[in-house]
Amino acid sequence: MPNFIKYVREEIQIIRERDPAIKSSAEVFLYPSFKAILHYRFAHKLYLKGHYFWARWISQRTARKTGIEIHPGAVIGKGLFIDHGHGVVIGETAILGDNVTLYQGVTLGGTGKEQGKRHPTIGNNVMISAGAKVLGSFKIGDNSKIGAGSVVLKEVPPNSTVVGIPGKVVKRDSVKAPQVELNQTDLPDPISMELASIEEENRQLRRQLAELCRYCENIHEKAPGEIPGKERIPEAQSNGENKINKENGG
Repeated sequence: MPNFIKYVREEIQIIRERDPAIKSSAEVFLYPSFKAILHYRFAHKLYLKGHYFWARWISQRTARKTGIEIHPGAVIGKGLFIDHGHGVVIGETAILGDNVTLYQGVTLGGTGKEQGKRHPTIGNNVMISAGAKVLGSFKIGDNSKIGAGSVVLKEVPPNSTVVGIPGKVVKRDSVKAPQVELNQTDLPDPISMELASIEEENRQLRRQLAELCRYCENIHEKAPGEIPGKERIPEAQSNGENKINKENGG
């Protein structure tokens, strides 16, 4: 009982810090995240004791009621918060550090039927935005942020921001910790950055082409009717004709 009361107090503090929608402490009992994580803690203990059926029974029952599926074999640290949560999947060998924030539709999954460690390891103070998929056995570094809808397939260094499909690191060494700011929208856009780079290269090429055209026009004005190298054309033709005559025995 004392552990349960401590857990409830911790959850109230976590939810109040990260969800502005909560108005009273009693609302914590209505949060799917609260129920899913509480049931996971109990199921995880059964899993560690080898009671795999009952551990999975609890996790599957919880998934049907909350929309959040956490395998009882996953290892989860303190301070996990799942906002809304519907569609969240956390695989068997996933490891989550402290103060991780997940939004709806996040998948921490594997990439096949391989045995052993096949799910990601999430560092401390990581935020994974709505609909993001992290697939495979690698680590998301501490204080990192995964943008909404991203598909991450390889390791992410600490203090990074990742967006896109497949996920690319577009920002490093962020100053603010994700679990403090919880900003899912003001992220760099790598596609816009690439398009801007292409546009700049296009402007440079057009400028160089215009300079080349002016240069050719100046040459034409200085020697009208004459094309550089034109005087060598008859000589080339003559050499070609002589070569043909020799081949024909002429």
